Amino acid sequence: MDIFEEADSPGRNAHEFTVSEISGAVKRAIEGEFGHVRVRGEIGRVSRPASGHLYFDLKDDRSVLAAISWKGQAARLSVQPEEGMEVVATGRLTTFPGQSKYQLIVEEIAPAGQGALMLMLEKRRKALAAEGLFDASRKKPLPFLPEVIGVVTSPSGAVIRDILHRLRDRFPRTVLIWPVAVQGEKSAPEVAAAIRGFNTLTPGGAIPRPDLLIVARGGGSLEDLWGFNEEIVVRAAAESAIPLISAVGHETDTTLIDHAADRRAPTPTAAAEMAVPVRLDLLSWVQEQGARLSRALSHRLDTRRQRLTDLGRALGRPEALVDPARQSLDQWSDRLGPALRAAATRKHAEFNGVAGRLHPGILAGHVARERRFLAERAGRLAPAVQRLARDAARDNQRRRADLVRLGERLAAAERIRLDGLAERLASLDRTRLTLGYTETLKRGFAVIRSEGGIVTTRDQAESAQAIEIEFQDGRLPVVSGTAAKPRRSKSDPPPDQGSLF
Repeated sequence: MDIFEEADSPGRNAHEFTVSEISGAVKRAIEGEFGHVRVRGEIGRVSRPASGHLYFDLKDDRSVLAAISWKGQAARLSVQPEEGMEVVATGRLTTFPGQSKYQLIVEEIAPAGQGALMLMLEKRRKALAAEGLFDASRKKPLPFLPEVIGVVTSPSGAVIRDILHRLRDRFPRTVLIWPVAVQGEKSAPEVAAAIRGFNTLTPGGAIPRPDLLIVARGGGSLEDLWGFNEEIVVRAAAESAIPLISAVGHETDTTLIDHAADRRAPTPTAAAEMAVPVRLDLLSWVQEQGARLSRALSHRLDTRRQRLTDLGRALGRPEALVDPARQSLDQWSDRLGPALRAAATRKHAEFNGVAGRLHPGILAGHVARERRFLAERAGRLAPAVQRLARDAARDNQRRRADLVRLGERLAAAERIRLDGLAERLASLDRTRLTLGYTETLKRGFAVIRSEGGIVTTRDQAESAQAIEIEFQDGRLPVVSGTAAKPRRSKSDPPPDQGSLF
């Protein structure tokens, strides 16, 4: 009864949609009505997976809208979303049937007013300052007179002309220009790449490595200069091993690269003035220093000459210093001859006295004493030699006994080793016999062979001309022309023997 009542209930004739049909209809309705929209809200929950796509939320005080920027679109965004930013997102509304939700496909993001930009700029400045990128200890001194200057700017603007003109007026130097976009979505990555590119140049290579970098751009609004506030540019400037001058905007404009650079110039022209001194001023200074050096040298020589003259007056005449010594030398020369003759006479007399005391008896007594001394030494030497010989003999006997004991130990070790190997070989042979097929033959099995080898099937046995059966006590050859008749089973009926009647 309930079945018939349910069939007759109203509304059963309405069309039944599938889930995919409903999802497609909703998708077409939303995309047709909101094909291009601009949504203002606060960014929350930013996600950047490895795929390169960008996922984030747009929210206000009552609702949340899921937003997606695909990989190609996310790379072209002029402003990268950060949590807490208030922005205006431009895109199209669509649905995601897999989760039954609608979402915004974002094509462009713009800050919602000047106040939002300044708030985001201040937040980024504090975060980078907390990392120490703006510390004064990181600043490098500028070279006094760089040989090569690298300039990162637009090649077609008035900025590069002003820099080149000022360098030519003050002190001409070699200038390398790295052209970049100074405004728009390409500005930040190109400026960062230029700074890192100059730093990767090898000193002494085909392209000279700059001694100083200048990042320059003319004045503009906060949005125009925003590329120089990007984190990628600030980090590249802070990591630069080459001293860097930031000359972005006019004197009142301040960007984050100004804090990371080694020196900030109010204008591009001022950056050129910081880079090199005035050549004429240097020449004038060098000439002035040369003149001062000449005057100081002349004055020093005059002073030394006068001092030498004054000291010379206090010295005596050379003749007065040498004459007493010459006179003393003459006196000693006159006394030298008689002194030598007197000394020779005295030594000759002493020699004659000593020679008179030397006669054959005295020499014989001296020789006899020396012989007795040698004989005494020889008598003491023989026992010492005998003791050394006995000690050496005892040492040799002790070493010989040690060698005999070592030989006995080696012989015993060899016997033990051979006995162990023999026992192991016997054990392995017993294992071989146990695991061999001959032991299996003893348990009632047999091995059948033919010309082709071991017979394992009935077909092989029937096709063989001759076979050989191996038992445990020998082999039995069998010649088979035809297959043997099968044995009758006990359960088969007896054959018909006919009748005797």
